[in-house]
Amino acid sequence: MLAVSRNKRSLLLVNQKSSPIKEEGSPGFYYGYIIILASFLIFFIAGGAQYSFGVFLKPVLTEFGWTRAAISGAYSLNNVLMGLLSILAGRLSDRFGPRSVLTISGLLLGLGYLLMSQVNAIWQIYLFFGVLVGIGMGGIAAPLMSSVARWFVKGRGLASGIVISGAGVGITIMPPLANLLISNYSWRFSYIIIGIIVVSLPVVIAQFLRRPPNQMNTLSQDANKLAKDSLNLQSQGFSLQEVIRTRQFWIISLISLSNAFGVQTIMVHLVAHATDINISSTAAATLLSVIGIVSIGSKVIMGAIGDKFGYRKIIIMVFILMSLSFLWLSFTSELWTLYLFAVVLGFNYGAYSGVHSPLVAKFFGLKEHGAILGLTLFALNFGGAVGPLAAGQIFDISGSYSWAFALCAILGLASLAMAVIMKPLRR
Repeated sequence: MLAVSRNKRSLLLVNQKSSPIKEEGSPGFYYGYIIILASFLIFFIAGGAQYSFGVFLKPVLTEFGWTRAAISGAYSLNNVLMGLLSILAGRLSDRFGPRSVLTISGLLLGLGYLLMSQVNAIWQIYLFFGVLVGIGMGGIAAPLMSSVARWFVKGRGLASGIVISGAGVGITIMPPLANLLISNYSWRFSYIIIGIIVVSLPVVIAQFLRRPPNQMNTLSQDANKLAKDSLNLQSQGFSLQEVIRTRQFWIISLISLSNAFGVQTIMVHLVAHATDINISSTAAATLLSVIGIVSIGSKVIMGAIGDKFGYRKIIIMVFILMSLSFLWLSFTSELWTLYLFAVVLGFNYGAYSGVHSPLVAKFFGLKEHGAILGLTLFALNFGGAVGPLAAGQIFDISGSYSWAFALCAILGLASLAMAVIMKPLRR
């Protein structure tokens, strides 16, 4: 017995030396802030490239004469695979950590964009952008957002908002950059530049990612009571099998689908819609930048407000504004009104993105947060897949986007009703 006791004591001392537990007030920089910075930069590059697709829509149409629905189908395939891979990426990140998942994803993303510069047939767009870029994007959101949720207990919404705002910064910079390159060179050269950026930077940045604190025997930044609460939540949260049998999970999934349906319809078709009503391509491209700029502040501010007042209230506000803004877009055609719409949509897009991951953590805990978040992201990306394809088909039939915008407004009203009745999950 004495020997066993000594062995246990020796093992404990070895573990303490090899994996020290940081406590509040101890010297040293908290690594969670590096996680925020690295995640922000990856979202900036990957999100900005993804949302530049709409800028390429008309140049590609002009060269090949394909329909808008046909090209939008590649974007839809991209979103479907992004959602499917989010489920797998979330599980892999839960088990192995985010670094390896993000490294592979970055390589696939860059390869997809480089190959887009060589497109000569429509099936190649489906393969390069739909499949390769879709799979690469599928490994981005769930691992990064789940890691942030685990590293931060207090201020989780604020931390998540800062990270996801990287995509907003990307939207602000990448589409105008792509438009500038297309105007001065060609759309093929533009894809080469984007591919070089995407294949290099995210892979390097991913090497700074680490496993969440509970997998490293370190405490998160709010040590003592908050860290104890975090580790308790991670061990006692709901499993994926339990969650998929709850009404709350399906409500979150459906409102995520509805939100992405509207947002992605705009990201793909707003530039084409604006040029259809005689607005210059340069001004039309800046509409996406406005969405990105507004979403940056919205993600951070609304994430922090959600921490204090509740994430569900933020979602209710999002769908009220979503319904009104799409009705507004259906009946307007002047540039200033499009800018106003872009401001409202950017606010909505940012607010929902900022509270999505914290809402999942709040309702279901952190036990299998990556897998659960990945499943809700599949619903979100499925909506993002159907929206642009449906809008393109409606335009090809009617010659207008009005009915597509009206459909987005209706989905917003339905999601508003679901958000109102959604209640926290209890055992």
